[in-house]
Amino acid sequence: MGRIVVLDQNMVNMIAAGEVIERPASVVKELVENSIDAGATKITVAVEDGGRKLISVTDNGSGMDAEDLVSSFEPHATSKIKTSDDLRAISTLGFRGEALASIASVAMVKAVSRTADELSGNCIEIDCGDKAGLVPCSADIGTTIQVRDIFYKLPARRKFLKSANTEMTHIVEQFIRIALANTAIELALTHNGKEQYRLSAEQGLRARIAELFSQEVADNLLETESDEKGLHIAALLGKPAIATTSNRLQYIFLNGRFIRDKFISHAIKEAYRGAIDPSRFPAAFIFIRMPYEDYDTNVHPTKIEVRFYNANLVHSQILACIREKLLATDLDTLASVPQQSAPPMRRDGRIAEAMEEFFKRHRPAGQRQLDFTPDDRPSDIQHINEYREPSIPQKGSLTGENRASKFLQIHDCFIIAENEDGFVIIDQHALHERIMYEQLKRRVHNSPLESQKLLVPESFQLTKEQSDTLENNSQLFEKLGIELVPFGPKTIAIQAFPVLLAKAEPADFLRDVIDMLTEKASTLDADSLFDEVLHMAACKAAIKAGQKLTDGEIEHLIADKETVENSSHCPHGRPTIIKFTVADLEKQFKRT
Repeated sequence: MGRIVVLDQNMVNMIAAGEVIERPASVVKELVENSIDAGATKITVAVEDGGRKLISVTDNGSGMDAEDLVSSFEPHATSKIKTSDDLRAISTLGFRGEALASIASVAMVKAVSRTADELSGNCIEIDCGDKAGLVPCSADIGTTIQVRDIFYKLPARRKFLKSANTEMTHIVEQFIRIALANTAIELALTHNGKEQYRLSAEQGLRARIAELFSQEVADNLLETESDEKGLHIAALLGKPAIATTSNRLQYIFLNGRFIRDKFISHAIKEAYRGAIDPSRFPAAFIFIRMPYEDYDTNVHPTKIEVRFYNANLVHSQILACIREKLLATDLDTLASVPQQSAPPMRRDGRIAEAMEEFFKRHRPAGQRQLDFTPDDRPSDIQHINEYREPSIPQKGSLTGENRASKFLQIHDCFIIAENEDGFVIIDQHALHERIMYEQLKRRVHNSPLESQKLLVPESFQLTKEQSDTLENNSQLFEKLGIELVPFGPKTIAIQAFPVLLAKAEPADFLRDVIDMLTEKASTLDADSLFDEVLHMAACKAAIKAGQKLTDGEIEHLIADKETVENSSHCPHGRPTIIKFTVADLEKQFKRT
């Protein structure tokens, strides 16, 4: 007797459900996408017990007649593709014809539907694959599908469902993805009879983001758009201030479909390189439009992955679009001023005192003075350098035209400089680190860094692993202008070192670079690895916190700020500058 048997259709559907229906959120996704494909302008989702007890989706779409309603629950039944040619240009969210059959094989399902040219609707009920007869019923135009007790006949699957709160979190995430991609559709979500969201079709994308996330997120988004080489990109990009520790605020849509793609994720990360801390993720809402035939949707049962036929083009266009916007935007950090009533500012704080004195003495002409009462103040302010007023006018946003710059250094770490609207506080190390990084990157792009011979070569011993790293990255050290020669068994000598890194200790720098290369070589590509080395080099060569600066050094630092593309953040993503406005100050000193 043969051991191979042909599975019955319901068993086939249940197996398919294992791929398509992972949890209640998967049901919500499939049903709402069907509603969108049916042309609905209003969709209501109601769930109970995190979707484990009930999932109900009601829409005002085109509906189905009696014949289509019955056929829709058959395996591989779909109105969206008819020939193999249709698979090459899929323009709908659903197309496989598996969803309804899979759902109906693992739960109790009731579907009611009516078309515009019918006076009444039709109803069908299915219990884990067992169909009851079709019956007429009263119904509004559109479709309502109720899914009860998912996996109730499959205890092995049901036990893997999480708590109601956890399952509801997944449902909300699916709802958010659909809501962001379809702002012209009115959407509502309720849980256990309590309304969670009600989104109007009239509100724009930014307003929807405010409602789905927060007003802070919506207010800190930069709008950009590009249309080149058949690829249209519209995006709302988060400022560095709202970067998070995960990619939870990154949403990518392709022709209205939420997708995940490693090429696009990499493009976003690269575009923000140097603008945020490498361990954080920027907010990004990216909407891509491209010809349907330029990518394949039929890659994964959940349809969350696609295959681009020219992935490099997609990567480069998105990277260029984001990078161009970031470079054209002032990303300086604004001071966070408390909105609630705060206790009076202490007058004995050195920084507060310096600010008061600074603005008292140098209020721009035509603006009224801030009145500071002469409280008991310490006569010794050792940590604040003398106020300096050089005669050379400075360019850029820190100073006004034809006006001498006004600044002071405090704690040998920060520089306070006046601008048109108030003042800025500069982290001298962070800003100089950014300047050095940009200079290194520009120079090394054209030729190896200029180096100078060391009067006394510095030598140190290498382990076998360090020696291998050095050998494998010999071209990298040549580009940096570091000349190395063998100097006995397991020993290397530094003969020449780059001029730009004159402040760094050659042997210490080389050891750190070798250690970093050894640690990260397996996880980063060659370009990213070299970029990390430049970050390290810039940090070693930059002005240090605690270093007293002369007038000329401060002037030079402020002037060099205007020569770099992204002076708002250091290469590691930390802010270099914090802005304070006069209005902020007056508010804090109770002047308004």
